[in-house]
Amino acid sequence: MTTAETLPGASGSGGDSAVAARGRQVTKSYGTEETRVVALDAVDVDIVRGQFTAIMGPSGSGKSTLMHCLAGLDTVTSGRIWIGETEVTGLKDKQLTRLRRDQIGFIFQAYNLLPTLNAIENITLPMDIAGRKPDQAWLTTVVETVGLGSRLKHRPTQLSGGQQQRVAVARALAARPDIIFGDEPTGNLDSRAGAEILGFLRRSVDDLGQTIVMVTHDPVAASYADRVLYLADGRIVDDMADPTAEQVLERMATFDARGRTS
Repeated sequence: MTTAETLPGASGSGGDSAVAARGRQVTKSYGTEETRVVALDAVDVDIVRGQFTAIMGPSGSGKSTLMHCLAGLDTVTSGRIWIGETEVTGLKDKQLTRLRRDQIGFIFQAYNLLPTLNAIENITLPMDIAGRKPDQAWLTTVVETVGLGSRLKHRPTQLSGGQQQRVAVARALAARPDIIFGDEPTGNLDSRAGAEILGFLRRSVDDLGQTIVMVTHDPVAASYADRVLYLADGRIVDDMADPTAEQVLERMATFDARGRTS
């Protein structure tokens, strides 16, 4: 069994600098005794820095739970998790809030934009709350990457769904987090707008060196990733590099077949 103690710099360190997030023997369960449900079952996972990782699996497989635990949005029942060199498990609430604010970006289906603020104000809001001034050169690069240059003074109600999600992507990128987590970030978009957002995420990895972890059920979305992790029954059961939509669809079909025969 691989444990954190066997890793380099194990005395409170995540170890490998090429790893943006790491989990060891991560278990998450709900309930007790007869009512106990295991959402994650002793998962070991490394998220490589500077890569786009997709997490897939059938409903109830634990994919969203894994992302939420890695991102510090949910606690684990047992096991250890690091973001970079910082162990997330065991942090106090204030420390965890600071870690999420300073080192992690989030993109969700719901855009979570404030209707009274325009696009650029929504993008810089987390930094404004933290009392940090944005790096103007970086902010310009991010805005150009997501193609929002002409829409920065528009409020959310004046933007399409795809444009609102671009604002959410830019907001996640603007603070230069160590890692960005996305939970079905294109789930509320049509195929064209979804492809645009996925293209922006791909470019942020290729051109800006970002690390992204995305939960998705969509084989086309997963094909934008460098790597796809497949979960079933709370465990990682496959790890596919350089996926195509066809390969992902074929792999997901095996889960469907298993479900029909179980």
